[in-house]
Amino acid sequence: MTQLSSSDQITGTARRKLNITFVLPLANMSGGIRVISIYASALKQMGHHVELVSIPPRTPSMRQRIKSFFKLDWTPVRAPTSHLDAISINHRVIESCRPITDADVQDADVVIATWWETAEWVHKMSPTKGAKVYFVQHHEVFNNLPLKRCRATYRLPLKKITIARWLVDTMQREYGDTDVDLVPNAVDHAQFFAGMRSKQKVPTVGFLFHEAHFKGVDIALTAIAKIRCELPDLRVLSFGSHPPSKHIELPEYVEFHLNPPQAAIRDIYAQCDVWITCSRSEGFNLPAMEAMACRTPVVSTKTGWPDEAIQDGNNGYLAGVDDADGIACAAQSILNLPNAAWEKMSEEAFATVEKSSWDTSSHLFEMSLQRAAATNVQPPTNTEH
Repeated sequence: MTQLSSSDQITGTARRKLNITFVLPLANMSGGIRVISIYASALKQMGHHVELVSIPPRTPSMRQRIKSFFKLDWTPVRAPTSHLDAISINHRVIESCRPITDADVQDADVVIATWWETAEWVHKMSPTKGAKVYFVQHHEVFNNLPLKRCRATYRLPLKKITIARWLVDTMQREYGDTDVDLVPNAVDHAQFFAGMRSKQKVPTVGFLFHEAHFKGVDIALTAIAKIRCELPDLRVLSFGSHPPSKHIELPEYVEFHLNPPQAAIRDIYAQCDVWITCSRSEGFNLPAMEAMACRTPVVSTKTGWPDEAIQDGNNGYLAGVDDADGIACAAQSILNLPNAAWEKMSEEAFATVEKSSWDTSSHLFEMSLQRAAATNVQPPTNTEH
């Protein structure tokens, strides 16, 4: 692992303006796309030329369209709302859902894969497209994906940057890659903050709604139902980028917010005595960090960043994956704390993330790209724009 720090120098090469291309799958409101939007904006502010190329939504098959027509629920395919919509960077969506190739991207100093499938595409690109980097935000080995192909991407000769220590360890242990740069995610304290506060008058918990099985919302709901047996007046807050559907129905007592603005998300976190996250697998878990920035203790399964940051009884609690009883017990113990003890835990949660900074992480990301670009055998590209 290459552990960078903000004071590191790029040995043997001058820092220079780079042409950088991010190659993306479908751009949407996922946490991974949000992180990419943050780094793309920061790199542009540093003076680099940045472009993003992504694929459009997949067109439904004729069978799917006929089925939808007879169900009277057919809607045309539209590009989803994306975190990229709010940034002023050239983002090109290619004309169809196909692999992105040399013809779709600029000649550059660095080209960055951002998902297992894009790693396959970037690997095939000409060296003129830049040094090949793989931004690994999760270990994408899910049962709904082609596992053999996904695993193979981590063995490709691409320079890896990743966001959490567990991913660095996984790249080394399972794929033999010992040259992985760790650039941790961060929290924007201008967006996510709260003053010193006390427990809510009505006990309140919150969670992120997402229908993906690995997010474990079913476990969160089971745990919350158990808590309500002891605390029937429990207030439950949630938000998500997609509305609940027949796959996971939310009980009527859940106050759900669809696609709330950032200020409203901050308020949701700050209204909670406990933030619950029950992921079965997690690359990082930004909401847990954001909740702590709003002085909310977190109860989480042992996945992603929380497994590295939470200390039981100090800033929250950890429980095993799929352990609804453990989640409920831990959350209830926080809800039952005397106010002074809760305030202490709240301040410890805030202290955990207080020094986290996207500015610092962005400079670490930029240094990693400079190191990668310095290894590219192609001559420097023209960076005058």
